[in-house]
Amino acid sequence: MRRGGLTIRILIGLAIVAFAFFKKCNNKTVNPYTDRVQNISMTTDQEISIGLQSAPEIAQQHGGLYPDQKLQTYIDMVGGKLVNSTMARETPYRYEFHLLADENTINAFALPGGQIFITYALLSKLQSEDQVAGVLGHEIGHVLGRHSAERIAEHEFWKTISTGASVGADAGNLVNSIGQNVLLKNGREDELESDELGVQFMIKAGYNPEEMIEVMKILKEAAGTNRTPEFQSTHPDPENRIEKIREAIKTYKQN
Repeated sequence: MRRGGLTIRILIGLAIVAFAFFKKCNNKTVNPYTDRVQNISMTTDQEISIGLQSAPEIAQQHGGLYPDQKLQTYIDMVGGKLVNSTMARETPYRYEFHLLADENTINAFALPGGQIFITYALLSKLQSEDQVAGVLGHEIGHVLGRHSAERIAEHEFWKTISTGASVGADAGNLVNSIGQNVLLKNGREDELESDELGVQFMIKAGYNPEEMIEVMKILKEAAGTNRTPEFQSTHPDPENRIEKIREAIKTYKQN
């Protein structure tokens, strides 16, 4: 009976794993803005909904919105210029730019569907409108790249795989660990893709893309000597990003 029970568990586990791979294959879609094939399990409307629902909580975690309407208007102006001058205007996403009151965390990020945030701590480090455009252009790149939606689909995939492994051979933790490593690697690729898209957006909107390199230098200096090694971070080392940004500038300035 024990051997028979183990066999049934293995078969169930294999069936769950097979279902995960079948679902992943059926979720393959070509991103019309990057021409990259992605594993996406939600619609653009769902992305927008997730972003809108999550935005208030995200803002609260960073001390709310910065209480200066002039600065917020400035962020809206730069973001709007990037959207309206590029292919971002042709997407179904609802772009909204938020200046967060957080004066300690140097960061900017995007939720799926077009909700984009920059902390006052980062804004205060930037020295020109072009640099602000570099940051916001990068975050718009995350939205067009559908990186959050892709990460959600990958998470769902590895969660299902982990369930199958747990049922079949009590190996869920091991497989789950492999999944996290895969997500970490893809996160770096997302950052580099967003840098490239950001360069394109800056050029189209009339901004100097060289200023994105200056943003990388600012981030590197802000991180200091205690910067987390690249392989332990979801962001590539700023030095490696600078090299890729230079390549993108050379490519898109010729077009």
